[in-house]
Amino acid sequence: MDDGLPPYIGFAGLWRLELSGMAAARLGPLLEARVARNPGDASAMMDIATLSILTLRPENREHAFAMQARALGLQRVYRLPAARTPAAIRLLVIMSPGDMTAVTPVDCLVEDSDVELLMLYAAPGAPLLSDLPDHDVVFVAVGESGPNRPLLEEIGSFAQSSARPVLNPPAKILQLSRDIVSQVLCQIPGVEMPATVGVSRQALAKAARGEIPLAGVMAQGAFPIIVRPQGSQGGKDLSRLEGPEALAGYLAATPSEDFFVSRFVDYSGPDGLFRKFRVVIIDGRPFACHMAISAHWMIHYVNADMDSDTSKRQEEALFMAGFESGFAFRHARALRGIDDALGLDYYAIDCAETADGKLLVFEADTAMLVHAMDPVDLYPYKQPQMRKVFDAFRAMLLSRSAGRDK
Repeated sequence: MDDGLPPYIGFAGLWRLELSGMAAARLGPLLEARVARNPGDASAMMDIATLSILTLRPENREHAFAMQARALGLQRVYRLPAARTPAAIRLLVIMSPGDMTAVTPVDCLVEDSDVELLMLYAAPGAPLLSDLPDHDVVFVAVGESGPNRPLLEEIGSFAQSSARPVLNPPAKILQLSRDIVSQVLCQIPGVEMPATVGVSRQALAKAARGEIPLAGVMAQGAFPIIVRPQGSQGGKDLSRLEGPEALAGYLAATPSEDFFVSRFVDYSGPDGLFRKFRVVIIDGRPFACHMAISAHWMIHYVNADMDSDTSKRQEEALFMAGFESGFAFRHARALRGIDDALGLDYYAIDCAETADGKLLVFEADTAMLVHAMDPVDLYPYKQPQMRKVFDAFRAMLLSRSAGRDK
């Protein structure tokens, strides 16, 4: 029976299907039926795993990772044909198994383009394939994380010996851990990025009990502080703590053994609202991705109520329309300094502006979600802006591909 689905859908395609009204409750069984008919259908298995993670249900994760491992036991390369043919670029994307939030969502960047993706999953302790499919450029999509660091180190030898240009070399990605990147970026003129330090539970407990001063565990040792477990993503267990009692309560409620701690910077505006920007840098050039506005200091676009607030969307539209002459112009020196320091081909920063006009950087990462999935009726201004992002990404690929044999 033909279910009408392509052999391999991928993250962006699955997300599009969900947005179009094909709920996971319908799509999942269609994919499961394909595997039942053909137990060797690795592409369907991989899509089942991705769909399970995409639905964000904790109970799905164990099943998702088991299905992903089963798929990778059968096949390590997954092909996403170019939407527009013939393909101008064949991009080999090196992926990591596990949670898709720890990889660059490359398929979101090349939707409706003439870029063909060959998704190669690297595995810890297993060499990358010697008989790789023909490709023009290599893009390392494995993001920096605790579990991915050993894998990035392994991929490094492949990247150095590749006959094709390699974008985002693993050695550069490894610099993006919260503690290392804060040490690098805080020295750049125009940048404010409080030092992030790794601290053990034992040391924090002593500070909470008053046995040692906070300055004994972090150089910028003054409350309020920001604390999160090492390895956490998406704001999970991220808290702002005002004093020792709050720190003690946080430790009692959070079972992790190792934490990242940094000084809190109040970046609220004159109206009391916080504004966080996502800026993507492609081949050295910054582009606006989104602006989230909230009354709370910990902002994620999905919880900033942008959908329901017309005034917030109007402000975001103005930010995007005037990005080059406004935000990017004001922070041109800082953005150039960041790019020179990181030396990556593609990455994003989540940032804000301080009261004294500095660029406050929260995080730099290659795995941040950059996409054009927002509803066009609510966000008509985003499609042209994201088109600039995608065109710049394609232009970078073409440029590297053109010089691959030089």
